[in-house]
Amino acid sequence: MLNTKIDDILKTGFVWLTAIRDRINHGLAGRSRQVVAMATLAGVALIGLMAATLDNTPRPTTAAISMDAERSEAADRTNRSIRDPQAPLGAAAAETRAAAPTQAPEAAAPAKTEAAPAPEGKKPDWVNPMPHGAVTSCYGPRWGTMHAGIDLAADAGEPIQSVGAGEVVAAGWVFSGYGISVVVDHGNGYLTHYAHMQKEAVSMGQKVNPGDVLGFEGSTGDSTGPHLHFEVHQGMWNQLNPAPWLRDHGVQVDGC
Repeated sequence: MLNTKIDDILKTGFVWLTAIRDRINHGLAGRSRQVVAMATLAGVALIGLMAATLDNTPRPTTAAISMDAERSEAADRTNRSIRDPQAPLGAAAAETRAAAPTQAPEAAAPAKTEAAPAPEGKKPDWVNPMPHGAVTSCYGPRWGTMHAGIDLAADAGEPIQSVGAGEVVAAGWVFSGYGISVVVDHGNGYLTHYAHMQKEAVSMGQKVNPGDVLGFEGSTGDSTGPHLHFEVHQGMWNQLNPAPWLRDHGVQVDGC
């Protein structure tokens, strides 16, 4: 609507200027044309002043334009921050984000591991035939005869064990005077003989290891009481003194 008013003023002004020019030309005939030109310029200036007076639209200042630009830029950043969480939000937001603690990922719980069982100690190759027995008689002459072994006594029924690995070559009532006995061949030229048992626990041909139970203490055969008569043979019936032979194999026998 404002533009329409200005157009009307301009049209009216030009009509008015035309009339003034005609009247001046008739009234100032023969005078200097400079007067006519000056009057025309004055009228144009007057019309322009009137048009400017009617156009009351405020013109933004440079400061206002700058503020509007900043507002627009801030709004645009806000919109981009919604679309893009990584978009910068200004110095204050950047400081806040930098100060925010970051939560470290939870450390994975260490896998539980069971302790490996402790390795069992290596079993000895040679053991005492009756660890809880006490020596009651050693190898050598006794009562006018040769005692060809050592005697170990404990409570009746005490387990008797093989001194080393080998194969059972005799078991039961097999030899006169020895009662129930067991003979083990160790495969190295030596045999061990366990006599006067109340019961054997192995049979011929059976493989045994150090510490395996061969039978139980008794008093069978030529015996005056429960005990183990133990012999070492280098070849069958070539009896040796068992005490030093056992010591040579790491087995200590006290009393002989």
